[in-house]
Amino acid sequence: MSNPGTPTLDQLSIFLTIVETGSFAGAGRRLNRAVSVISYGIANLEAQLGLLLFEREGTRRPKLTVEGRALLAEAKMIAQGVDGLRAKVKGMLDGLEAEVHLAVDVMLPADRLGLVLREFADTFPTVQLRLHVEALGAISALVLDREAVVGISGPLAAGVEGIDCRSAGSVPMVPVAAPDHPLGRMARVEPGAGRDYTQLVLSDRSRFTEGRDFSVSSPKTWRLADLGAKHQLLRQGIGWGNMPLPMIEADLVSGTLVRLAMPDHVGGTYRFAGIWRRDAPPGPAATWLLDRFVELGTADVEMEGLGDV
Repeated sequence: MSNPGTPTLDQLSIFLTIVETGSFAGAGRRLNRAVSVISYGIANLEAQLGLLLFEREGTRRPKLTVEGRALLAEAKMIAQGVDGLRAKVKGMLDGLEAEVHLAVDVMLPADRLGLVLREFADTFPTVQLRLHVEALGAISALVLDREAVVGISGPLAAGVEGIDCRSAGSVPMVPVAAPDHPLGRMARVEPGAGRDYTQLVLSDRSRFTEGRDFSVSSPKTWRLADLGAKHQLLRQGIGWGNMPLPMIEADLVSGTLVRLAMPDHVGGTYRFAGIWRRDAPPGPAATWLLDRFVELGTADVEMEGLGDV
C-alpha cells in the first residue's frame, strides 16, 4: 500500500501559484523566485505524493493532470485555512478578540440586530460571535457572570453595581389584543377594564427581576419567558399585553392585532443600553458592536405621551 509523504505549505503555495498564473515562469515572478526553484519545488511535491501533477511534454503551458485537478480543491482549502489562521493570530497579536459573546434584549428590533451582525461579519471575518437573546435582567446577569462581554440591555441595567453603560436607543411598548378579544372589540377601554382579563407578561428567571413585576395591571396573568410565544398567544386571543411596536406593526396593519386605547395603561418607552463589566472593558470588535448599536439608537424617535417602562 502506498503511503504518500506530507507536502509543505510552501510546496502547496507553489502548486497553486502555477495554476493561477498559468506557468512556472509566472509563478516565479509572483513569488520572486527563479524558475528552477519553482520546478524543483513541484518536482519534490510530486515525488512526495507519488503523483504527476502537471503534464509538461508536448505543451508550452503546464497542464494539470487528472490527479492534479483532483487535488486542486483540497490544496485550495488548506491554503485558505492557513490564511484564516494567520489572520486570526495577527488579530490576536494586534489585540483583536478571537471570539465575542454578545447578549441582547429580546425587545431589540430584529432588523437592527440583523443589520449590525451582518456588518460585523464583514468587518471582522476572523472573529467568532456567540449570540445570547434573553429578556429583562438576564442581560445584566450574563455580562456580570462573564458569559457575555457586552450586552444590549433594557432599562434594568441602570444602576447595577459593576456595570457601565451607554444609551442605545429605545422602542415603544404598546398594549394590544386580538380583534376578537373582549378588549379588542372595545372602541375605548374603560379605566380598570384590563384587570378583568388575563394579561400576558414577559418574565425571566434572573436574580435582578425575581419577584418583580413591570407594567402589570391585571391580577390575572400568564407569565412567559419567550416573546415569540407571547406574540402568538396574543394573536390567538388568549389575553392582552404589551409588545414592542416594531414587532407587531404588520399585525396592526393586517388586523390580526389591535392597539388598545387604555387610558390607565397606555404603554411606555423601553430604553436600551449598551453594557459591559467595569473591570473588563471590551476589546476592538466588541467595542465596534457597542458603537454601532449606539449609533443606530440615536435615530429612534420616541412616541408622544409614553413615559418610561
